Amino acid sequence: MTRRPFGLICPISLACEILEPRWTIQILTELWNGSTRFNDIRKGLGNISSAILSRRLKEMEALGLVERVEEKAAGTVDYFRTEKAIKLEPAMNALAQWALCNIEAEIALSGADASTIMWVVRRMIDLIELPQRRAVIRFHFRDDPSPKCPNCWMVVEPGADFPEVCWLDPGREVNLYVETGVVSLGAIIEGHSSIEREKERGRLFLSGDPVLARSMDRWLRTAVWARLDGIVQLS
Repeated sequence: MTRRPFGLICPISLACEILEPRWTIQILTELWNGSTRFNDIRKGLGNISSAILSRRLKEMEALGLVERVEEKAAGTVDYFRTEKAIKLEPAMNALAQWALCNIEAEIALSGADASTIMWVVRRMIDLIELPQRRAVIRFHFRDDPSPKCPNCWMVVEPGADFPEVCWLDPGREVNLYVETGVVSLGAIIEGHSSIEREKERGRLFLSGDPVLARSMDRWLRTAVWARLDGIVQLS
């Protein structure tokens, strides 16, 4: 459906028209965070269907925001931001900083679920800060609104690029138990709270390997904006 133009000569309005369709900014953010494969992008976005993601990527490619690179020999397709999209970074940074400092943390985190949070956590694990052995960490979410199992296992193998996220028990000995909430863990990652603050408030409990428990603030990295001054704290 063609929409009636605003009738304005305004660069901000023009930018909004291009970026306004749902999922456009979120897709750019996921590409910014390093995802290039279709399934990885979809997992990072959470509640998006494959059909909508496919359509939106085609539209963004037509607008010159996304480049599709197909490797026929390997049978792979990757998506990358174009130079035009990369030039949006200062604006996206400004939006993120404004949101963190001006939107209540409970509202900002209310739409998250355990599946999306764990995909983010997978990316935030600093493997260098973990013992050079297999580590199995079980997360239990007390407030997950999704129908998934409230337990998630993260298996870290030496030499792996990323931890493996399992929603079914992998049958391996658990080294660290993390009892938390989607909002609580999201607040830690985004800078709306901290590990120590969540433990003090009774929203984060750690048991098991004492080394893993004591070093969680080192092996679980926070978002790039988390150290920003003035972030609204979770009450």
